[in-house]
Amino acid sequence: MSLSPPSASAKLSAPIDLPLVRRTFGRPQRVAESDFLRREVSFRMQERLALVKIVPSQVLDAGCGEGADLPMLQKRYPEAQVVGLDGAYGMLSVAAEHQRGAQSAVNRLFGSINKWLGTSGGNGPELACADFAQLPLGPNSLDLVWSNLALHWHPQPDRVFAEWRRVLRVEGLLMFSCFGPDTLREVRSAFESIDLAPHALPFVDMHDFGDMLVNAGFSTPVMDMETITVTYETPQRLLEDVRAWGGNPLETRRRGLLSRGQHQRLLAAFEAMRNRDGKIPLTFEVVYGHAFRPVPKQTAAGESIIRFDLPRK
Repeated sequence: MSLSPPSASAKLSAPIDLPLVRRTFGRPQRVAESDFLRREVSFRMQERLALVKIVPSQVLDAGCGEGADLPMLQKRYPEAQVVGLDGAYGMLSVAAEHQRGAQSAVNRLFGSINKWLGTSGGNGPELACADFAQLPLGPNSLDLVWSNLALHWHPQPDRVFAEWRRVLRVEGLLMFSCFGPDTLREVRSAFESIDLAPHALPFVDMHDFGDMLVNAGFSTPVMDMETITVTYETPQRLLEDVRAWGGNPLETRRRGLLSRGQHQRLLAAFEAMRNRDGKIPLTFEVVYGHAFRPVPKQTAAGESIIRFDLPRK
């Protein structure tokens, strides 16, 4: 998950321990158990994307992780150049391995046909390791930026939006998802019985994201949210998944281990949350947003641009 050092002027920034985030997501096996939610949110994003008429030539998956969304994007836009970008080398290594495996299978299947036609069969999506807010791409170089459950790991989403707008062409589309403030509320509540230290990220509100998009220069952003509840048989399994989602990367997090008594109080707090069906709930507020880079109203010199739509003959 791509990140950059925070600055004092960053809006709604969180004091995120960036090396810790990179180490966490640099070990794909640690976060693999949480991928079911990313796949579900990706499916729901795809339903939204299907409603937008766009034929992109260049597509960026920002925060591609192990590359699970890359084949979908390439299939949906077969003529497009698709780039997967992430800040964790470990994730990109797995993405590259998956891509090599898929390409090898395609070559075995179509190798003789490609040889006869004199074509290579293509190499699939490209991969890059970089910061969301410092993309290695030129201005006006993309038609679609796609980002699934990655933005909340960046301490400066306002800078990220500005950078995404920079690389999008006029009328290019941004579509993203991320966690909202109610995410992991049960974790916060349970840890209140232990101490006052923060034990989860202070996720940004949907309306604040909308304001950031407008300030970054996007037009008429559309924001909505939904709540997804995952249930667990035991507190231990719930906490394992919380760690798999990235845990607590705040610099202000508690550094010491819990005592035996504190750990027992924590488990008891989760036990008290059981529903009538006996399961322990864990809430995720998922925020969805999309917006376009608008046609400019002024030139670089500040002169107004007036558009005339001539009647069709």
